Amino acid sequence: MKFLSPIWLLLLIGVLLLIALYLVLQLRRKKYAARFTNVEMLGKIAPKRPGWRRHVAFGLLALALVAFTSAMAVPAAKVKVPRNQATVCMALDVSLSMKAEDIKPSRFEAMKESATKFVDELPQGINLGLVSFAGTATVVQQPTIDRAVVTNAIDSLKLDQATATGDAIFACLQSITNFQKGTETGDGKPAAARIVLLSDGYQTVGKDVDSAIEAAKEAKIPISTIAFGTDSGTIENDGDNIPVPVDKQKMQQVAEETGGTYFSAESADEISKVWEDIGEQIGYTYEFQPVTTRFVGAGLVLAFLAVGAALLWTNRLL
Repeated sequence: MKFLSPIWLLLLIGVLLLIALYLVLQLRRKKYAARFTNVEMLGKIAPKRPGWRRHVAFGLLALALVAFTSAMAVPAAKVKVPRNQATVCMALDVSLSMKAEDIKPSRFEAMKESATKFVDELPQGINLGLVSFAGTATVVQQPTIDRAVVTNAIDSLKLDQATATGDAIFACLQSITNFQKGTETGDGKPAAARIVLLSDGYQTVGKDVDSAIEAAKEAKIPISTIAFGTDSGTIENDGDNIPVPVDKQKMQQVAEETGGTYFSAESADEISKVWEDIGEQIGYTYEFQPVTTRFVGAGLVLAFLAVGAALLWTNRLL
C-alpha cells in the first residue's frame, strides 16, 4: 500500500488538533463539575450523561475524517494484472533422450501435456512462439496470440537425434527479434521478451551454449530454464540401456547469467508446477492501482455510525 498524492496526508495534523481540542474540553468539563461542592444536589439537578458512550460518536467521527483524508491522498494497492505485449519463446528439447520413462508416461509426453496446459493458462496479451530442437533447431511457430495454433504445434512435435541447445537459444532470439520489429510499445521501446528453455540432456552438436548466453545478454532477453528428468533416466538402443542424465549445471548457468530463473523437475507433477510458476512470472505483473473508493466507503460508514451514536445516546448531533 502506498499513497500517490501523500501531500494530502498533512491534513491529518488537523484531525489530531481536533482530537486534542476535544480532550481539553473534556478536562475542562470535569474541572467545572468539581467546583460544585454539593455533589448530592448536583446529581439531582444535572441530567444523566451516557458515560463513556458519549465519546463514541466523536471517536467514530475522527476515524471518518482519517478515512476521508487518506482518500484524498489517493491510496494505491499492489494488484496482480495480466502482462500485455510481451513475447515468449518456448524452446523444447525433442532429442531421443526424451523417450526415457523415468517420468511417466515418458519425459516427452509429460513435457507436451504440461506445456499445453501452460499455453492454455497464459494471459491472452502474451505473444507465444515455439522452437523445437534436437540435432538442429526449428522455429515451429512464430510468436502469436492464437493459443490453438501453438497447442497444435506442440502436439505435432516428433523426436529426433542429438541435442543442439545453443542453436535453440539463437533460434528463439532471432524469432523474437523478427517479431518485435514494428511492435514497439508506446514509449518507443520493444515489448518485454523472455525465452523458456526445457531440456533433459547435455548438448551434443551445434553452436556453443556460452556464445548463445552472451547473445541473450546483449539482447537483454532473460532465459528461464527447466532441467527435466532424473539422473537415473535411461533409453534403450539396440538392446542396451543408455544413461541420459540431465545437465543441471549448464541449465542453471544459462538462467543465472541471463537474468532468468532456473527450475528442476523430476516428475510429471513437478513439471506442471514449474510451468505454473513460469506462467506467474511472465504472464503477470504487479501494479499499484488506486483504491480510493474503499477509503471513501469506510469514511461514509463511520460518519453514519457517528451520527447514529450521537442521536441514540445524546439526542443531539454536537
